[in-house]
Amino acid sequence: MSTPLLFQPVSFRSVTARNRIVVSPMCQYSANDGLGNEWHVQHLGARAAGGAGIVFTEATHVSAVGRITPHCLGLYNAEHQALLGRLAGVIAQCGSVPAIQIAHAGRKASSQVPWQGGKPIPVGEGGWVPLAPSALPAVPGATDPHALSSSEIGDIIGQFAATARMARQAGFKILEIHGAHGYLAHSFLSPVSNRRNDAYGGDADGRSRFLLEVVEAVRGQWPLELPLWVRLSCSDWVAGGLTIEDTVALARRLAATGQVDLIDCSSGGVSHEQTIPSHPGYQVPFAEAIRQQAGIATGAVGLITEPTHAAEIVANGRADVVLLARAMLADPGWPWRAARCLGVQPDVPSQYLRAGL
Repeated sequence: MSTPLLFQPVSFRSVTARNRIVVSPMCQYSANDGLGNEWHVQHLGARAAGGAGIVFTEATHVSAVGRITPHCLGLYNAEHQALLGRLAGVIAQCGSVPAIQIAHAGRKASSQVPWQGGKPIPVGEGGWVPLAPSALPAVPGATDPHALSSSEIGDIIGQFAATARMARQAGFKILEIHGAHGYLAHSFLSPVSNRRNDAYGGDADGRSRFLLEVVEAVRGQWPLELPLWVRLSCSDWVAGGLTIEDTVALARRLAATGQVDLIDCSSGGVSHEQTIPSHPGYQVPFAEAIRQQAGIATGAVGLITEPTHAAEIVANGRADVVLLARAMLADPGWPWRAARCLGVQPDVPSQYLRAGL
């Protein structure tokens, strides 16, 4: 019996992962002033030891004002970089490729952590004024965000580049730009949240300019031999928002730059009026469409929990990798279970062989 493609190595530029299972970025809301701690070390280390090919940090923010919550991870000073270097080292020691997602929350910043309700935090109660392409709050009642000037946009692009440089120095081997879920880059892309009439707004070319400039600036600090991914919301799931056709067109532009290696295909997040038909694999058709129509590798994400489902996705060319979040939260050893299910010998660390896996 041949090894299923899910468990065959996959390469992007100079980086090779042992399989095509990716631990998706999962916010832990457990940092202070952007600085992570032992929780992050054990969380990511366990999932790397559990057999995933690639392990991402949670969304790691390029500035304090760009954090989703006061307890989100950051990478914008030397202390942050030291902790991120430790995380990259733990992931690599456990056999996975260390990957980092860098982000700016935009108009969804200054929020409570989910288990406290996730609501916007007013400025007078410890919150801050979010930043956005237009002064449109993410949800009714939230603080109106500050509409960025062109020079302020340039400053944030520079922050993305600086964070990419620190990520490289910390030892990460894959970097992903977060352009989804209603955060800053997505809020520029979507007509729902971008009402500008300057070079960063208007038509699709204008609305995509911020992301394209971030990609270029990040590539200036991220070595050509290392892969660069971009996460996109492929549909806004709301009238007047982005559609998969819009995202295929954007993916073609990103592919044409020669700077991006994979589109991580998610959706939603820009509007509280969204209606998402959530079911296992509901976003896989996005990955399939972009892979086939834009000529770039894709990652499928979203309620993928069963090994046979994950194997089918890559075996049938619907995506190049699968990203798992909730399934990996519930079971750090999901790749071992998937291997057994698919008739593959699990890649178990020697220290765990007594478990009889």
